[in-house]
Amino acid sequence: MSNPIRVLIVDDHAMVRRGLAAFLKAKPDLLLVGEASNGGEAISLCERLQPDVVLMDLMMPGMGGAEATQVIVNRWPAVRVIALTSFGDKELVREALAAGALSYLLKNVSAEDLAEAIRSASSGRSTLAAEAVQALIQPEPAASTFGADLTPREREVLALMVQGLTNPEIAERLVVSRSTAKAHVSNVLSKLGVSNRAEAVALAVQNRLV
Repeated sequence: MSNPIRVLIVDDHAMVRRGLAAFLKAKPDLLLVGEASNGGEAISLCERLQPDVVLMDLMMPGMGGAEATQVIVNRWPAVRVIALTSFGDKELVREALAAGALSYLLKNVSAEDLAEAIRSASSGRSTLAAEAVQALIQPEPAASTFGADLTPREREVLALMVQGLTNPEIAERLVVSRSTAKAHVSNVLSKLGVSNRAEAVALAVQNRLV
């Protein structure tokens, strides 16, 4: 068996941390390496423990989850952050994704879905709760014009991003170099006006771009 996915839990409620810890211990491929009660502690533990995935609450006293997420992904780009919160309002979703969270889930997620989201995050694949996608829906820009400047190849790349493919996988599927695939993805993000893949995927689904 390959090495387990190292997970750090960040939540200001001890009962929530306890429940998540019990859940992780029941999964042989997931390993709890530490717990933090606020964003500052999360950053310190990331430096010391180098987790693969961080389960990050957003509403915490002191340094909140979005601010901590931004620091973590900037300092340790290989660490994947899953925003795990009780709230699905638009501003919170946008703030978390803009900060660099790869995925956004609500705390009512099932154990199996959470486990799968952690596995996906460790491979660089985003998971967005349906409520989070819904929260991102806006009346503008209109679906008929939004994304109109995407080239046919960029739409093809966006479709593969929606399927969860990584840059190397996109390169292999399209039979292009990894640098070319990366350039296509960057162009897609730029034209959609987003800062990360999770936002691009959400907007693609909302506006039926693929």
